[in-house]
This record gives sequence, structure tokens and C-alpha cells, in this order.
Amino acid sequence: MYKKILIANRGEIALRVIRACHELGLKSVAVYSTADEYSLHVKFADEAVCIGPPPSTESYLNIPRIIAAGEITNADAVHPGYGFLAENAEFSKICEENGFAFIGPNAHIINSMGDKAQAKKTMAAAGVPVIPGNEGILKDAAEAKAMANEMGYPVMLKASAGGGGRGMRLVREESEVEHAFTTASNEALTAFNNGDMYIEKFVENPRHIEIQILADAYGNAVSLGERECSIQRRHQKLVEESPSPAVDEDLRKRMGEAAVAGAKAVNYVGVGTVEFLLDKNKDFYFMEMNTRIQVEHPITEMVTGADLIKWQIRTHAGDKFPDYLYNLKLRGHSIECRINAENPDMNFAPSPMPITSFHMPGGKGVRVDSHAYAGYQIPSHYDSLIGKLIVHSPDRASAINRMERALEETIIEGPKTTIPFHQAIMGDDTFRGGEFDTSFLETFEYNKKDEAE
Repeated sequence: MYKKILIANRGEIALRVIRACHELGLKSVAVYSTADEYSLHVKFADEAVCIGPPPSTESYLNIPRIIAAGEITNADAVHPGYGFLAENAEFSKICEENGFAFIGPNAHIINSMGDKAQAKKTMAAAGVPVIPGNEGILKDAAEAKAMANEMGYPVMLKASAGGGGRGMRLVREESEVEHAFTTASNEALTAFNNGDMYIEKFVENPRHIEIQILADAYGNAVSLGERECSIQRRHQKLVEESPSPAVDEDLRKRMGEAAVAGAKAVNYVGVGTVEFLLDKNKDFYFMEMNTRIQVEHPITEMVTGADLIKWQIRTHAGDKFPDYLYNLKLRGHSIECRINAENPDMNFAPSPMPITSFHMPGGKGVRVDSHAYAGYQIPSHYDSLIGKLIVHSPDRASAINRMERALEETIIEGPKTTIPFHQAIMGDDTFRGGEFDTSFLETFEYNKKDEAE
């Protein structure tokens, strides 16, 4: 087991990892930019090192400074959290070359899963269902057009190195292909320094279901159930829940087995998430694999009782996981709302203001993961996440009611937040009925309700 872990991240996920370290009896090192000097992850780590000014390129993405912080504090492992360098193969490689264990996949696995075209090919070879599309990278827009005409419209053009909705274009007819290909490729080139594109048949109105997997270094891998992630805005998740109201025991078993097969195909170690699209016929297709801990991991922890961060650390340290992880049954229902410093009445414009009042809910079945507090200045340089509100209850209906109660108790004054938006979702008949898909927010009438009031 490691002795001291440096957390190469910030905010709530850094604090979450610090808590796991302390419960495992390990020392923790926080790194921070000058904008995060007063963040709670800096306060509660055993040691903290400033690594630069606010821009992430000069701090949280600055690999030499992070490595230097690890060296001066004598850390022996690095946990990347999510975002920033979490899925950066070069960072994983440099950590290992400098004597730090990287608590995540090695560079080869990150590259093989980060390249979405290659990942799709790997998963198909492992017997995982994949969306019909081309093999490899498209040469140009003309090849994209030929493939689209062969598959039939609509199709989705995707950047091989894309993420977060960037480098993606939905194409419904032949005349749109050339412009969509060019703009998506240029967007990906700017964002990821890689303009390679591939094409897939577009699955109409799917649900976004992801499977949490855990694997040790001895060839063992297990599925820890699914998460429903269909409530999205511009491919960014807002509300997640586990289990999914669309998944029964048989489907859960089949999706879990497919995810485990995919993980074993690349000799995966640690925590990972295999994401699927689920169509109206209950057929599922591989979308991508995230080789890191997910923002929404707490809902899986709530329904399984497993501490995913601890197991992530332990599996990378060489621990073999026990037999009981194979037999975990999902208990009850959990929902997570991401509370962001954004104004839903102004097209979710960021609201990086000082927090003047901060009161988080409590009571049975309520969990809050947050690095914020009264007096905290939300930096404008990073994402707008203030915290995650998670509830757990015996069934979905009571979990929704508990979330409504918890949102009502939450007081955050200063910045505008997404709390009213989440309250509207919890009260929506379609959401409560569980009959929704990734197009839910396209017809959600939050603004109309607000204007009526």
C-alpha cells in the first residue's frame, strides 16, 4: 500500500479522494492554483503545494509542476481525479517514469480507450455490441458521405479524440455531411489537437446507461450495476440515478457481462465506466469507456455500499478484491443532482460569485459532496460545480421525494444556481414516471413554468 498520495485535481473530487486516503490511513497532498488557495481540499490535506496561477494550463494541466510537487513532498502515488489530466496517457507515463504510481490505467490502456474508433474496434472484438459505423478513421468528407448513404440517415459524425459533446455533429440528410464534417473536425482539432473523425448510425432517442466496473491486477473484474444518465444538456449530465428505471435484472446482467468482457479485453485495472446507448427495443450499444472515476460515482456507492475511491486505490496498490464484490445486490434507489453556479433563467450562464450563505441539507439518506462554504469565492477559471447532492431511499418514488425535500433545504446565496431547475425536474410527471430518454430536456418546460409564475 502507498504511504502518501498526491491528488492532481481540485474541488470536490480532490476532497473526496483526501477523505478516502485518511480512512485508509494514508497521507494526502493537495495541489492548488492561487485561485483555489482557500478551497477545502487545500485545508484538509496533510500537505498542500501551490502549483501556479489560476489558468489551468499553468497549474492543474502543468505536468512538470505537479511532478515537482510530488517530489518535494515525497509522495509515492498520484491520483488524477476526473477531468484535467485524468485520461492523459502522457501524464500516466510521466508519473511512472518519475517513480510515482499512477492511480489509473497505464498509457496504453488510456490511449486504446481514448481513441474512440479504436475503442469501438476493441470492444467489438470482445463481443460487446457496438453501433453500426465505419472501421477506423474517415479519410475525408466524401468517404463520410458514402458511408452515410450506405447506412442510412440520420448519422452521427464524431471526433475520435472528442468528449463533452465537442467534435460531434448530427446529420439528417446528404446535403449536411460536408459542412458537418469540416466544422466538427476543426472543432476537435482546436480542442484536442486531433481532427480525426469517424461515423456511426444515429440511435434515435436512446437512453444513456453506464456500467460501473471494478478490476484488480489478477484478471478479475466485476460489474457494480448501472447508472441512468439520460438527463443531459448539450451532452453534459445534470441528474443521474441508480438503478435505471429502464433496466430489469436480465438486461442488467447482460450489460454487466458485456462491460466486464470489454474491461478484460484490455486487461483493465481499477475503476472504469463503460457507457452504452439503450434503444426503445432494449438493445444496447457501446459508446465509450471512461478510464477514471466518474463525477456520478456516489450513487453507485449508495446502492452497493462499496467505496469506489478506496477500491480504486487498493486495486492499483495490488490488492485482490474479495468474493463479496461479485455478489453485491443493488439496495434501494439513489439520485444525484449536480448543483452548479449557473443561472438556468439565462441559458445557464456561469455565476462565479462569492457565496454569502451556505446551508446543506441533512437527515436520513442524504449525502453532500462539496468543497464550498459560506464566504467561498467560486473561481471563474474552472467548471461551475458547487457540489453534488445525493439521496438514497428504498425505492425510486421515495428517492425523488427525498431529493425534493433535500433541494428545498439547500440554501446557497450569492451566485445563481441550478437548484430551481433540479426542483422542476423532480416535479415533472415524465421524469417521475421514468419514461424519458436523452431528448428529455428538449421538451422540458422549465422556462414556461417559470414565466407562468
